[in-house]
Amino acid sequence: MQETNEMRDRLMGEFVENYMEKLFYFCLKKTGNHIEAEDMTQDIALQIVTALNKGTIPTSFSAWVWQIARNRYSVWAKEKHVRNESVTGSDIGDYEIEDESENILDEMIHTEQLALLRRELAFIKSDYRNIVVAYYIENKAVREIAESLSLPANTVKSRLFRAREILKEGMDMAREFGKLSYNPEDIDFINNGLLGSEHEPWNFISRSLCKNILIAAYRTPSTAEELAMEVGVALPYMEEELRALVEATLMKKNGNQYETNFFIVSAEAQEKIYAHLQGLAPELTKAIIAALEYENEWKKENCPEWHEGYQPFEDMKWALLMAETDTIKQYTLREFNKNATEINNIGPWGHTLRPNGGEWDLLGLEKHYAYAPNYVSLVGCVTNPSESKLPEIGYRQYLFKQFGETHTPTLNYSDGKGLVAVANGKCSEIDETTLKHLEKIGIVKKTSDGYVPTILVMRKEKFKKMPEETGDCFEELRYKARDIAKKHYLFCREQIYKEIPEFLKADEFQIDHACANIFAMRGAVLEEAIKQGYLLFDKNRDNRALGAYLII
Repeated sequence: MQETNEMRDRLMGEFVENYMEKLFYFCLKKTGNHIEAEDMTQDIALQIVTALNKGTIPTSFSAWVWQIARNRYSVWAKEKHVRNESVTGSDIGDYEIEDESENILDEMIHTEQLALLRRELAFIKSDYRNIVVAYYIENKAVREIAESLSLPANTVKSRLFRAREILKEGMDMAREFGKLSYNPEDIDFINNGLLGSEHEPWNFISRSLCKNILIAAYRTPSTAEELAMEVGVALPYMEEELRALVEATLMKKNGNQYETNFFIVSAEAQEKIYAHLQGLAPELTKAIIAALEYENEWKKENCPEWHEGYQPFEDMKWALLMAETDTIKQYTLREFNKNATEINNIGPWGHTLRPNGGEWDLLGLEKHYAYAPNYVSLVGCVTNPSESKLPEIGYRQYLFKQFGETHTPTLNYSDGKGLVAVANGKCSEIDETTLKHLEKIGIVKKTSDGYVPTILVMRKEKFKKMPEETGDCFEELRYKARDIAKKHYLFCREQIYKEIPEFLKADEFQIDHACANIFAMRGAVLEEAIKQGYLLFDKNRDNRALGAYLII
């Protein structure tokens, strides 16, 4: 009942907005009298409103309106004929001015039908659409169409016949675009791994259209036509987008339906997860700091040269705390995550192999406006696919979102080699352009003797292994932090499992990936460490080197 009332109200609004003026001019053209045209228009409107109020919901609203208009005009013409015959005995045709122009009703109906035809051509499959356009709009013969499409003539005739049926059926429908067509949504992403050579997946997921296609197909696996209606895009453009998204492995096709090929965590689940993390953050942060300080005190006494001294220890703690937080995360995940090496499509970095040399995985996050810790990302030094056999450069930097976009970008391999050379005192081996770039982004600085790093630099040969007893105490502190983190991970996993879509239930790797990434502790630990006074931030100085380190 509620749906009928909503449809009635929508049709009434459409009638008032789109038909009243047309009806008046139709009546004026037919009667030739302004007053009679107004009366007839009111009569037609009354019939339409009365019928809608009684629950009439026409299949084709436009055709129904004009049929009522034609019927009312027919009644008026008969009444006028009777009146005139009673006076003169003459035929009404002798008194009406002959209208030699195209019948305005036919013109209006033609315009309405043409608009519907154009609409339906936007939603018919390309196999049919190309033939319809060629035959009706480009006026090509069946044989000519068959030759151009490399199809038998009978196939063209068959598709043309089927296309007519589909178009007629569609033109009789009251199509409605989905909510995403007028109110597009936004989602954030967490991307792990190596980007493709064409910057996949970001070249897709930075665009609003692709985001909303992915959202729609995630919530409800849909055909291309259904997605076109939901997002409000004509089918030819939708088909092109879907082909690209499937090729990029962001979507997959299951029969005639499209499904999003990764998790998108709802705003509701995120709100619960972040609130839970916020409650555990004080205890968790203290436990992580306790483990970190235990290790630092041991290093101070047993291997005091474990770092190069380019940063004061207060600055080094930013990178060290985030690295220890990641270690606690890995301790937690070991118990739950599947062995990625057992899956054929997983690359050496532990992520899904993708087109164009990419190796990445993605997690989508619906926009939500409750509390969320600022996201702390991690960048490093990457190689091109053609350089995959080159030795890894141990540069990393944690990027702190709350401090704005002032941090070092991902380094290419040439920049990474330059940074290592600077750390080794071999600036003369590096071209000046690279040195200037490293200085510009804040990870080296110029001195009277050349260039030196501004970041935490550590050398593997200067690390010492803890004695067994000391190591056991250290591990015990880490396990204490892990046990706190585990409470949060189990909560995250519970929320993810509540909303796994049917088409992803068998994908254990993606389930693990979603759980591991929504289980993000860095931002909450960072905020709590600043609150507890363990980390000190001075916004009035150059902070670009905070969170960066190099292991040689």
